[in-house]
Amino acid sequence: MNDTHAGKTGRAATVSARISPAGGLDILSRNEVARLRDASGSGLHALLRRCALAVLTSGSMSDDPRSILEQFPDFDIQVLQQDRGIKIELVHAPAQAFVDGQIIRGINELLVAVVRDIVYVSTQMEQGSFNLDDSVGLTHAVFEVLRNARILKPQIDPNLVVCWGGHSISREEYDYTKQVGYQLGLRGMDICTGCGPGAMKGPMKGATIAHAKQRRRNNRYIGITEPGIIAAESPNPIVNHLVIMPDIEKRLEAFVRMGHGIIVFPGGVGTAEEILYMLGILLHPDNAGVPFPLIFTGPKQSAAYFEQIDRFLRLTLGDSVAQHYQIIVDDPAAVARAMVRGVDKVRNYRLDNKDAFFFNWALNIPYAFQLPFRPTHAAMRALAIHRNRPRHELAADLRRAFSGIVAGNVKEEGMHAIEKEGPFEIDGDADVMQSLDELLKAFVAQDRMKLPGGAAYVPCYRVLTGEPAH
Repeated sequence: MNDTHAGKTGRAATVSARISPAGGLDILSRNEVARLRDASGSGLHALLRRCALAVLTSGSMSDDPRSILEQFPDFDIQVLQQDRGIKIELVHAPAQAFVDGQIIRGINELLVAVVRDIVYVSTQMEQGSFNLDDSVGLTHAVFEVLRNARILKPQIDPNLVVCWGGHSISREEYDYTKQVGYQLGLRGMDICTGCGPGAMKGPMKGATIAHAKQRRRNNRYIGITEPGIIAAESPNPIVNHLVIMPDIEKRLEAFVRMGHGIIVFPGGVGTAEEILYMLGILLHPDNAGVPFPLIFTGPKQSAAYFEQIDRFLRLTLGDSVAQHYQIIVDDPAAVARAMVRGVDKVRNYRLDNKDAFFFNWALNIPYAFQLPFRPTHAAMRALAIHRNRPRHELAADLRRAFSGIVAGNVKEEGMHAIEKEGPFEIDGDADVMQSLDELLKAFVAQDRMKLPGGAAYVPCYRVLTGEPAH
């Protein structure tokens, strides 16, 4: 039994409890526990508290990380070292994470994942175990974090479909993501998403029903996030494997290295960032001929959304970029069949090239795609968005532009920077800037920038006129 008692902090009901971790968690050293308890700037406690609160508010409809902290200002978490292992002490935790005084099993498991990943990454960084100075070292760091999380499964044929899309989508779009997930689940596919609501939850929800119908067990609903995002996109309750990568670039690489195909649903700037990341990799000359199914799909109401995305990609990266993706509108079964065919090609290619099924070592991800981008005002202004550059390099800077807007929208650090210095400025070739401005205005008009129901969206960016291409 957990030792619990209920209370209130402000208007939100809370529970205090001391719980035993569920699922796998290696024993922590006294030094690791001390760092997790350290509330100073050099400690991990602030990060642990923020990520744990996101897990405990799973299903929250807020995308402002500060508002969640304001709802539970007295919340605290401590990891207690005991002779027989560890206990997790929660103080004034959100009551929604408990049933009759007992923490929900899935939330307990996600809490364990938070402690595991924060401790592991910090320890490895401190010891210099990760070589972050070159591309090979960065890829190995991604591999080590995933391996430590125990989600790399070598005995499984390729079947992991990554689903990208917005956390702020319409009801019709959400229902469609469930239908696609259902069709994938009927065909034995597992699901990996960014772990949040909207298009990250829908495919998992649909797949759970299909997996149950097929009497399929040991299903994987993998959520991959990072500290700056998790507080704004709390894990949805279907996630049964959560991994917190150190930063957005390692999160994106984890998706691509683990996944056997990607489906993109309607979304906003975060989805555009993911699309450009994937296309930038596929456009690299070293990856010519590497099969990687990439499908854009949505209900018929979203047809115009993908037409606009397609126009933007063709304008910026050339018409030939469309060879790397397929657009299927309003046909979940066709999406699933196309993905299964694509995954079969991936399987055969991996066999022929003796590459692992569980981690795509062969794909070349350039160092520029792996290097963490800190979206300061100066860094955003310095992006070289010009069409005379190699296409994969231009895609990398376009990705960074969208990443900066994501930071300004939902990441605490980015929101502080915007409040202090005003909107980010984005500059480049005039026609590209015009197309980018139109795309972003459409995202705003379609409520894709923030969750509906909150305050009106105020842009955190300003797209400049741009200069003619040299």
